[in-house]
Amino acid sequence: MNQQLSINYVIKLTAIFLLLLQFGCATAPLDFPRENSVFIADTANTDLGREVDEWAAANPGMSGYYPLIKGFDALGVRLALMDRAERTIDVQYFLIKQDTAGILFAGKLLAAADRGVRVRVLLDDIFTTVDDTVFLLMNQHPNIEIRLFNPIARGGVYALNYLGNFKLANRRMHNKSFTVDNKASVIGGRNIADEYFELLDNEEFRDFDMLAIGPVATDISITFDRFWNHRLALPMEVLDRGTQLADLKTARAGVDKEILEASRTVYGKALSSPLVKDLLDDRLRFFPAQSRVITDDPDKLLNKKSSEHQLLVSQLIDAVNVAKSEVLVITPYFIPGKEGVEFWRRIVDKGVRVVIVTNSLASNNHVPVHSGYARYRHAIIDAGVELYEARVDSSKSTKANDQSGYDAMTLHTKALFIDRRHTLVGSLNLDPRSIAINTELGVLVDSSDLAGALVEGFFEKLPSFTYRVTENEKGKLRWTGLIDGIEVVESKEPQASWWLRFKASVMRIMPESQL
Repeated sequence: MNQQLSINYVIKLTAIFLLLLQFGCATAPLDFPRENSVFIADTANTDLGREVDEWAAANPGMSGYYPLIKGFDALGVRLALMDRAERTIDVQYFLIKQDTAGILFAGKLLAAADRGVRVRVLLDDIFTTVDDTVFLLMNQHPNIEIRLFNPIARGGVYALNYLGNFKLANRRMHNKSFTVDNKASVIGGRNIADEYFELLDNEEFRDFDMLAIGPVATDISITFDRFWNHRLALPMEVLDRGTQLADLKTARAGVDKEILEASRTVYGKALSSPLVKDLLDDRLRFFPAQSRVITDDPDKLLNKKSSEHQLLVSQLIDAVNVAKSEVLVITPYFIPGKEGVEFWRRIVDKGVRVVIVTNSLASNNHVPVHSGYARYRHAIIDAGVELYEARVDSSKSTKANDQSGYDAMTLHTKALFIDRRHTLVGSLNLDPRSIAINTELGVLVDSSDLAGALVEGFFEKLPSFTYRVTENEKGKLRWTGLIDGIEVVESKEPQASWWLRFKASVMRIMPESQL
């Protein structure tokens, strides 16, 4: 009797869930009418255009690159470029938050639009936390247009809208680019939020961007247009459910106050950094290089997962396959799978040194990803790869009475270096989600001077912020680090609590294909 009641109860719950799914499952109208637009090519008569074209004339056939390693510099460069914009700003990001960095960024976009600059903002929808009302307000500006890529419908129950359309909603645009006047771009791993720009007191996301000028900016603009004009890129008007919006001019009073407060604490300091001053005073020494912009096609999200649509990783594999001496991989999320393990084994067997640096359990902000990665550590080490994991406390000062530094560090850098000549910078993580599910953007730069300087500096600092992961004589994992000049050896996940280790163990049941 009780068993029958339990079965009936389950049936009723299932029926209720299916009913909710049916009525709560709204979808965004992909056929919503919109106008196509393309990048503005004629920007040679802008101040930025004249400076970049002068540089390009002195370096024919080349684009110019400069690494943005410090978060504060990366923010300052973006703000400075927005101040200099005269014709156009194109923004493409996976997420933006309504924090200090996001408010400053939005404020500078509004200020540029006030000067007559055309602003196009394309954002993925899932992890962007800014309220729709803010975007709808900004979208009222005659020079600003905001589109959300593959948005979840706002009508009904949001979670059910996601689950009911999971096949498409699970596929995301992870691209990140920022281009001003079709002459200068910033590409790399940073999103627009405080943690990426050293604006939090207790946490640092160690990341990597590149400032790029010259012909590469046009190539990035072309890829931006492919996503901007795609059927999955929907105007903000699609999500307007009759919201009573204040007049933009009226709303700006409150927005401008927030921007002013953020400016007092961050803006001036960001523009006064030595790197940004060199940029503003035209003293920055760019590395000239030939390069190639590689991006997945936005149609990737509409097709079944297959290697045919994995354009970025496929071309990266081709580049690594011809490596002669060394490959350095820096990735926050690393799940190689069996095929990946064998790929790296083949590269090592050719006599190529392979070094992979990723997050430890303690430093990883996505525990399920670490669970997926952990099962491959023995195999990767057995393949001959040198494996390193980031120390969560490596940004914390160990000097007495010194309050500087961060309590926790998360590695978010996405970069790959081949033979100290080629540098890949962009949004790609080496995990199934980046490779098979999402779209990604990268730039492959051919410069021995640039790659050599970056790799040399990285290896010099490597012992100060990582553990080397090896196996002991019994085949168990061992973590060896250098802390304050003293070698430390750990036999279990370092700096991770028992609870964190327990969660990571339980989460190994998560489907690897979704990580």
